Amino acid sequence: RGDEPSPTRSAVLVRLSHSHVRFGTFQRAAYVGRPDMVEALVEHARSLYHPDVAAGDTAGFLRAVVEASARLTARWIAAGFVHGVLNTDNLNVTGESFDYGPWRFLPHYEPGFTAAYFDQTGLYAFARQPEAVFWALTQLGGALKTVADAEPLTEALNGFGPAYIRELRAAFLARLGVSSLGEAADQRLLDATLALLREGGEALRWEPLFFDWFGGFASSARALQGPRGRLYQGEAFDAFRFALFEHAPDRPERLEAPMFAAVEPEEMLIDEVEAIWAAIEADDDWSPLHGKLARLETARQVWSLNAA
Repeated sequence: RGDEPSPTRSAVLVRLSHSHVRFGTFQRAAYVGRPDMVEALVEHARSLYHPDVAAGDTAGFLRAVVEASARLTARWIAAGFVHGVLNTDNLNVTGESFDYGPWRFLPHYEPGFTAAYFDQTGLYAFARQPEAVFWALTQLGGALKTVADAEPLTEALNGFGPAYIRELRAAFLARLGVSSLGEAADQRLLDATLALLREGGEALRWEPLFFDWFGGFASSARALQGPRGRLYQGEAFDAFRFALFEHAPDRPERLEAPMFAAVEPEEMLIDEVEAIWAAIEADDDWSPLHGKLARLETARQVWSLNAA
């Protein structure tokens, strides 16, 4: 009615994920001496998120979480992503990115790059993320020991290293837009890519390498004539090019997208992110955010990569 006050509008910020069941959730139940709660949690998470694991197979459940976590970690590394705080409260049973508060993307190859201002010792540095995730998985395994034998749990945990390397090869191939040629050739390409990123340093930057050479041989002219063309020379580059050109392009039609006519890729470096939020804070100007989201969605569709 006309004499009623206008309703006030409010915004609710929520986060969406398939699961918020954290490794630490199991730890808490074990810590308070409730193996019945640990069993209930295992069955709940197994049935919802890892239904291929048989009921009552706690080691099988851990193995599934290990595989999912290895895949997630490999994709972080391939993306140049630094989570920031990889404790057991910030990793979940589905192997999805979760609670990455002080995150960063690498400007360039730097193994010791950290995201959190308080991480003075580099505990969660870029190159130490596999180590940190494995440590968290061992804590989950310790909680599961209250309801299962140690030996099969240990065997499940030992699968992390091989799974991570396998997933890392796959993640780098996906980022470069080429098909697998077998374990040896794929590993050669992974090693050569990291060597070139290491040698290229600040001048090359992380994201542009994958942008320039996406699709392998088909991008040669675009990469060599682009703004980083002068960097693509020398022994490290020759090894990278040889390893890359061994591999056939995967869905090369993606290179026809207008995105690849640009000289620079879409990145998510912290300076740009802070500028976007500064516009919102200072002027309530959301247009930079909306523009960035639209460009990222375009890039996501072109890359056709799965989110982690």
